[in-house]
Amino acid sequence: MADTSVIKVSSQRSPHGEMGQKYLASGISLAMRLWENEAPGPRQKSVRRPYETVGYVLRGKAELHLEGGQMIVLNPGDSWVVPKDEEHAYRILETFTAIEATHPPAQMHDRDASARA
Repeated sequence: MADTSVIKVSSQRSPHGEMGQKYLASGISLAMRLWENEAPGPRQKSVRRPYETVGYVLRGKAELHLEGGQMIVLNPGDSWVVPKDEEHAYRILETFTAIEATHPPAQMHDRDASARA
């Protein structure tokens, strides 16, 4: 019997989240999302998310601020990891496009909404 869990997701028709992200392919324990053409601005409010995030910068430049005072500059071709429950914030310096994968999926069980509170 063929595996029916294999899917294709077209980013042109992907749903958007409240923070502007496009939800891409999502499985049971892993999901991808696209942050596309995020505008430069002030540092965002620090949050803790109940999932692990890995990301890859396609375009632009941003700062990733982590608890303990660590700051990482993200440029095209860079990738990063934010561990589950790690306090962090982003500051977009140049119009920014990146792909992230989250484990477990960020959009499931209202994980993003609870982390914004």
